[in-house]
Amino acid sequence: MRWLGGRESGNVEDRRGMGGGGLLVGGGIGSVVIAIIVMLLGGDPGDVLNQSPQSQATQAPADPQADDEAAKFTRKVLASTEDIWTKIFAEQGARYRQPTLVMFRGVTQSGCGTATEASGPFYCPGDQKLYIDLSFYDELSQRFGAPGDFAMAYVIAHEVGHHVQNQLGIMNQTDQLRARMSERQYNKVSVRLELQADFFAGVWANQAQGKSFEFEPGDIEEALTAANAIGDDRIQEQTRGHVVPDAFTHGSSAQRVYWFKKGLKTGDIKQGDTFNSNEDSNLQ
Repeated sequence: MRWLGGRESGNVEDRRGMGGGGLLVGGGIGSVVIAIIVMLLGGDPGDVLNQSPQSQATQAPADPQADDEAAKFTRKVLASTEDIWTKIFAEQGARYRQPTLVMFRGVTQSGCGTATEASGPFYCPGDQKLYIDLSFYDELSQRFGAPGDFAMAYVIAHEVGHHVQNQLGIMNQTDQLRARMSERQYNKVSVRLELQADFFAGVWANQAQGKSFEFEPGDIEEALTAANAIGDDRIQEQTRGHVVPDAFTHGSSAQRVYWFKKGLKTGDIKQGDTFNSNEDSNLQ
């Protein structure tokens, strides 16, 4: 990808320097506890309490983190999705509410529960935030065999696609179905939800090309490789040794590639009704 301008989004919470679910060490309650200990040992607790997080940061600037380039890239992709979806919503006479993206390492808390490295990137409709442990990019390359910057961009755009679904009321409709369906039945609904997010990722790429970035040789193949690599059938084959279609929650590799490609080709949000379409039925 060759960026055209490269604006970075400000809607990012960088929690990579936090541990234990987001509790900052060295400030707040932690400082009070340390001050009490100092006092009991005969020292001046003011020496601790007067050291605010800001003054500590001034005295000891944080070292650059190993994944800062990935963080910068993530902010650029998020900014691009903001520009494109704001435009698309405006064309429909609506306002796009930009989501917040949370970058973390290891573990943090979300409105949907604890987020860990093993969770993979996800969107939480409860707090309307995207969560990603940036080490997932390495996993995408090493475990799934899908390296490249556009593969990374596809992952972010897919999660933003869920935010779009939330704003359009689609997530609320599918949540209402959950209580009336068996797990097997709802899995099929979940697949359709995920495939539509893939389609929306393709729509973003279609409309962002030439505005936010220019495609370079191999870019589209990177995204298709990623979509193919994280299909339910591929993952089940790797983890179980066999495929169980009734347990699919995201769609087969072929389905995910199909819907991303359709969004990329058309750039038309109206052509992504995955719930009432059977055009991918031969791709199971």
